[in-house]
Amino acid sequence: MVREDEPRLGAGELGRELGERATLVQFSTAFCQPCRATRRTLAEVAAMVEGVEHVEIDAEDHLALVRDLGIRATPTVLVLDREGRIVRRASGQPRRADVIAALGKAV
Repeated sequence: MVREDEPRLGAGELGRELGERATLVQFSTAFCQPCRATRRTLAEVAAMVEGVEHVEIDAEDHLALVRDLGIRATPTVLVLDREGRIVRRASGQPRRADVIAALGKAV
């Protein structure tokens, strides 16, 4: 369920346009080992599902956004709907099946 108080994210915050159907936003840091595996998983899912984009954000380079969104660990993945609303949020390395299930909430 989408909370009305969740911020909406767009190209200004992400540095890229949203996906037509959904966007997978990954917050990472340079030395985060699970971030590499998360990057591969999210890229695979985005390639499999039409209209879904994967955007990776370096948490260290975007500290204000990290604070605004309450990101506490990397990797953290946000699933955005087509309007940029956060519909799911998870920390840690996700499984592909979980990412696909989370996309069901966004599309």
